[in-house]
This record gives sequence, structure tokens and C-alpha cells, in this order.
Amino acid sequence: MKSQSFFIGTSPIAHALRRLVTTIANSNATVLVTGESGTGKELLARSLHEQSDRVGGAFVPINCSAIPKDLLESELFGHRKGSFTGAVADRIGRFELAHGGTIFLDEIGDMSLDMQVKLLRVLQERLIDPVGATRQVPIDVRVIAATHRDLESEIQAGRFREDLYYRLNVLPVVTPPLRERQQDIPELLRFYAEHYKLGSNKAIEFSAEFLEALVNYPWPGNVRELCNLIDRFSTLYAGQMLDLRAIPANLLPKALVPVQAQMLERSGPAVAQSMTMPPEVLAEMQAEGELDQMVNQPEPMDNEIESIIMLAQGMPHLPPEGLSLKDRLAEIERNIIEQALERSQGNVSRTAKLLNLQRTTLIEKINKYELRTA
Repeated sequence: MKSQSFFIGTSPIAHALRRLVTTIANSNATVLVTGESGTGKELLARSLHEQSDRVGGAFVPINCSAIPKDLLESELFGHRKGSFTGAVADRIGRFELAHGGTIFLDEIGDMSLDMQVKLLRVLQERLIDPVGATRQVPIDVRVIAATHRDLESEIQAGRFREDLYYRLNVLPVVTPPLRERQQDIPELLRFYAEHYKLGSNKAIEFSAEFLEALVNYPWPGNVRELCNLIDRFSTLYAGQMLDLRAIPANLLPKALVPVQAQMLERSGPAVAQSMTMPPEVLAEMQAEGELDQMVNQPEPMDNEIESIIMLAQGMPHLPPEGLSLKDRLAEIERNIIEQALERSQGNVSRTAKLLNLQRTTLIEKINKYELRTA
């Protein structure tokens, strides 16, 4: 995905970030990007590289928190064959790989203090010492570092070197959380819906109420959370117009579940019961407009259904000992549904039309009588 996807939007914040990247892209000064997880710090770093004179060189990212402490030095600076157990050949480190380009040091706040000292020397001297080497190697790289931590607090706690902080913080950039640029959310939703659409399917869309709920959602996982949510919906509901009422609660962020509950309460019990249905059934209902019919049209009354069944079958003979009317009606209803399913080859939609029932009503009865469908 192109790095520019982070800067999608018309909010003042998005405009300011785009202008800032254009302004500092061609500088060789070190950049420190701070911001919450998922706000696009690596995308910003890539954008800086792509708009710089170094675009012909490599962009080399490394997550400093993902590599064990005893291996990080070798990953960053390389090593020579035989320098330690397992070093069976020379290895070029990330700084050398980024020569002429940009190195991105992600989660720099998680780097150990002894590695911070070595990194400080590299930033000062622009020379690296591969593990086991007898001479230093000059490097020409643009360094961009990033962290979700408050480095000034880390300095106060003794976990980050103050001199390294000032060496890194030449050009500070802050990536804002998504909740601070709500204006950009609809455009981001459309962009990622187009990006994640499956094959020849149309991109998913959102009803007005669902879109409003997504705009007002706080997005604790920021743009990364938004991407993952759109990927999920694009897989389960390819090409559909999505209604918040028709999404199972376990597929929604927790903070949207109460919003959905309020909508369902206003819509009525028939829609609320539909939330137990599989996604593929809900998607088909949404595509055929049946969810809106459920909201706007009342369900047939049970006594009306029972009357229809009795008229279709004829009033049964009442035995001398009497009978359970409820059980008799259930038996008749089960037999009719079973016949309709057989005639429709188990297709729920066609069966519902044959019986002139709402699909939700039919599905409830199929489940009640444990009948098989296609």
C-alpha cells in the first residue's frame, strides 16, 4: 500500500502533515516521529523517503522492540564470520543496507541503554563497527526514528539517554490519533474499502447511521484498527451496503455494541432476533432489502399463522379423550415447513416465499423444529 494512504483526508491536520513532509523530505536531518500505536508512523517515514532525493536508495525498516537485545547489534551493524557462535558468514547490517537511502528505527524507546550508547556514536560519527570487524565502515543514511512512548518521561525514569534524545529529536513530527481528525474518517473508510474489495465485487459501503457511528467511534487502535475492520467486513460482506443492525455483535468493536443495541431497540424485536444469524444470511437479507422490511412491517401474528395452517389442513377430528391443541398445531406447522423445504430443495429464501413468511420467522421455526436446510 502506498505511504500516502496515511495522509488521506481534508482535515487541517492532514493538510498540515502533508505540507510538513514536503518541507522536510529533502533534509538529511534526523527525524523523530512520535504518536500512538497504529497512527501510521512507518507510513509517514516511507513518505519522507519517497519524496526525498534518497528515493533511489533503499528504505530499511527495523523494529527495535522485536529483536532480542543480544542480536540487535548484529542486525543494525552487521558481523564478520566467526565473530561469535553461529556467525558462519559475514552479514551486512541494516545501516549498511540503507547506505544512500533511509533507515527507519521503529520503537526506538524500547532499545536497551547499552545499544543506545552505540547508536549515539553512529549518529555522531557516521561510522559503524560490525561485530568482529577490525575497521569501521562509513555510512551515508538518513535516520528516522519512531516511538509510541513519551521519551521525556523515559529519560526521567532513567530508561532513555538524554543525549541520544536530543540527537534524534532534530525534526520532531507527531502523528495524531484518528479521534482527533474525525473529518477524515469517511474518506479513509472509502479508501480502504476500495483497497480490500474482493475480485470483481464492488467495495463495501455503509448506511448513513453506520457511518455516523464509525465517525463518532474513538478508534483506540487508530488507522490500523480501521484497516483491520474494513478488511474483515470486505471478506464477510463483499460488495454489500452494511447496516449496523445487521452485523453480529462479536464482529464489532466493543464500544459500538451499545450503539447497535440502541438502534435495535428502536427497530423492534424482529431485527434484534436476527442478530443470531450467520453473516452470510444477514448479507443476503441486506442485499434483498429484507432487513428494512423487518423494521417497517410488523410480523404476522401467531394466531393468524395458526389459522392459515388449520384452513390448509382442515380441522382435525377431535378424539374422545381430547388433545393438546398446541402440540397438534406444531405438528401440522412442522410438516408444512418440511414439505416446503423439500420442494425448494432446502433454499430458505424460496421456502419463505412459498409460505408467505418473513425469512426471520421461517429461520426461527426451522431452528425450533431442527429441520435441515441446503
